[in-house]
Amino acid sequence: MQTSPNILCIGSVLWDVIGRSPSTMRVGSDVPGRITRLPGGVALNIAMTLRKFGMTPALLTVVGNDAEGHELMAECGAMGLVTDHVYRSTDLPTDIYMAIEGQNGLIAAIADAHSLEQAGAKILTPLADGTLGSAEAPFSGVIALDGNLTESLLREIVGLEEFRNADLRVAPASPGKAERLAPFLGHAGATLYVNLEEAGLICRETFETTEAAAKGLLSKGATRVLVTSGGNSTCDGQKDGLISLRPPEVLVTRITGAGDTFMAAHIAAEMRGLDRTQSLQAALDAAATYVSGDIGA
Repeated sequence: MQTSPNILCIGSVLWDVIGRSPSTMRVGSDVPGRITRLPGGVALNIAMTLRKFGMTPALLTVVGNDAEGHELMAECGAMGLVTDHVYRSTDLPTDIYMAIEGQNGLIAAIADAHSLEQAGAKILTPLADGTLGSAEAPFSGVIALDGNLTESLLREIVGLEEFRNADLRVAPASPGKAERLAPFLGHAGATLYVNLEEAGLICRETFETTEAAAKGLLSKGATRVLVTSGGNSTCDGQKDGLISLRPPEVLVTRITGAGDTFMAAHIAAEMRGLDRTQSLQAALDAAATYVSGDIGA
């Protein structure tokens, strides 16, 4: 029997291979640390955090019909995530992300999300064939969407009837993909979650503060934006005003997944009925707890 989800997470679901060291690193560094392989990807990171808040997320993505894919789906199912609607490809491998992190932050990362890009609109089939919705009866809940989809597919989603009634929460996945979100600036139901650099790339200008970035995005047509900047103030911007809060001061020991945790915690807080200020504070607290996690030597 299929489980009914209360939120959809669309985008990358893959294996994260992360090398972490407590040492300061630079190009060419060779240091001791820990290497882990964990379920990851923007959409999956968001879904896993939402699940921790008691929600029931469904994944819309592509996963290879290979050993890595079977193992990944088993892990997702064990966490209580709805995988019934995942497109399982027989000719595309399961995607993978690899990153190196040191005491001084993210050193380098490579995202191999080619299968997601090649699968394209096939992952959206449940929203069109009546399983989760259709053009005539669109899905009307919250959808977390990540920018690992191709620019052409993201542009298509903006105009699709299947997304007309959705509360869209959109993240760029990385600064290199931030400009893919530009079409959502005109979408009345979209909330953009970006950092200061990504906001600048979308607007094609440089911002000194998250407040300035939020105003810049709103002036470009955005309905709502949340702009982060590490340990500096985070801004929630809407047409009726800005709310800014500083995150708690913590010792940062990991970076990968922090933005996804912030976004998921914020969505969960709002779906619990918290107001804008309370939701922003809850998201900042969750992200601070996440980045302060211990790492091995």
